[in-house]
Amino acid sequence: MEKIMPIGKISDFDEGKGKSVKIDDDTQVAVFKIGGKIFVIEESCPHQGGPLSEGEVEGLNVICPWHQMKYELESGNSSSDAWDKEYKVKAFKVILEGEDVKIEIPDL
Repeated sequence: MEKIMPIGKISDFDEGKGKSVKIDDDTQVAVFKIGGKIFVIEESCPHQGGPLSEGEVEGLNVICPWHQMKYELESGNSSSDAWDKEYKVKAFKVILEGEDVKIEIPDL
C-alpha cells in the first residue's frame, strides 16, 4: 500500500522554480510549481547526482544544472538527446487537499 506524505503548502513553492524537500532519511524530492500546478520528481539526477531542484525550468521540463540532462516533470522521462533516453527519474503523484501538498510514495 502507498504512503501519503505531506511536503508543504502550495504557498511554500515559488512559481517557475524548484525546491528540494527532504521526505525522510532516504528520500529527497524536487518540487516545482508551473502554471499553478505542482510537480514532484526525485531530487538527484541519475546521470551523476546533480540537484534537479536547482535546474532551469523550460516549459514542463527541468534541466540538470550539472550536465544539462533534461527531464519531463510529468513523467520523469528524459527529454534530452537520444543517447541519454535511458535515464529517468521517479515522478510522484501529487495530492492537493486545500492548501496542503502531499505525495504518494509507492511501496517498494
